[in-house]
Amino acid sequence: MSTSIDQAFIKQYEAEVHAAYQRMGTRLKGTVRVKSGVIGHSVVFQKVGKGTAGQKTKHGLVPVMNVDHSNVEAFLIDYYAGDWVDKLDEIKTNIDERQVLANAGAFALGRKVDELIIGAARSSLPSAQKIAVGGTGMTRAKIQQAIELLNDADVPDDGQRFCVVGSHQWEELMAIQQFASGDFVGETYPWLKGTEARRWRNTVYIHHSGLPVSGTTRYCLMYHKTAIGWAEGADITVDITWHGDRAANFVNHMMSGGAVRIDDTGVVEIACDDTATIP
Repeated sequence: MSTSIDQAFIKQYEAEVHAAYQRMGTRLKGTVRVKSGVIGHSVVFQKVGKGTAGQKTKHGLVPVMNVDHSNVEAFLIDYYAGDWVDKLDEIKTNIDERQVLANAGAFALGRKVDELIIGAARSSLPSAQKIAVGGTGMTRAKIQQAIELLNDADVPDDGQRFCVVGSHQWEELMAIQQFASGDFVGETYPWLKGTEARRWRNTVYIHHSGLPVSGTTRYCLMYHKTAIGWAEGADITVDITWHGDRAANFVNHMMSGGAVRIDDTGVVEIACDDTATIP
């Protein structure tokens, strides 16, 4: 018996993992700023403030905008998701069962990416950027309030705003006729293909099961793509090693990354009663 798994199997497995990760592993990575191939333990995202235009006299100096420049730092952390594959089981296993393991690893790391992005979006978010639960679920009024907060802060209304909601809030939104009639966006955003993601009021709405909940309150998010950053030292990779003492291969899925909120005014947290009656 060979002391290492067949190379063709490794290549096929890696391809399956990457396909699964890109297809359903993470729903939020494509909604934020991404820096890939980071060398080191952290990466800096630049934040640029507003400039002010002014007049000049004839032959005078052009006025300086005095744009405020600042930055935030995202720290990379390594994450792993491994499992054992018995050699004899492998002989009996067909390709569909191998895909199950590939999906499991890809989805586990994908959920971790989304968890980190959501955590960064909410961490120490100013109270001015939070919409209180108010004893209600997701309502048209809350959506309007969130959009108003972004608009008042001059957050670009350029089609790169996203709203992430839970299962209950999605059904509440579906009770709003204009939302239910919104355009599907799976063809525009390939990682959302096959989902119910919709565009309404120039904002893309995404259902997500991983939003935090406290008691009966679910915390949803609306944000602009440039307001949150994802730093990636290593995209999802696979390491497969043979262990003779176990007569099995250990399949390890791993990645290195971290998330950070870049601009407070580009993120709005919407608290919703997760048990509110759906209209």
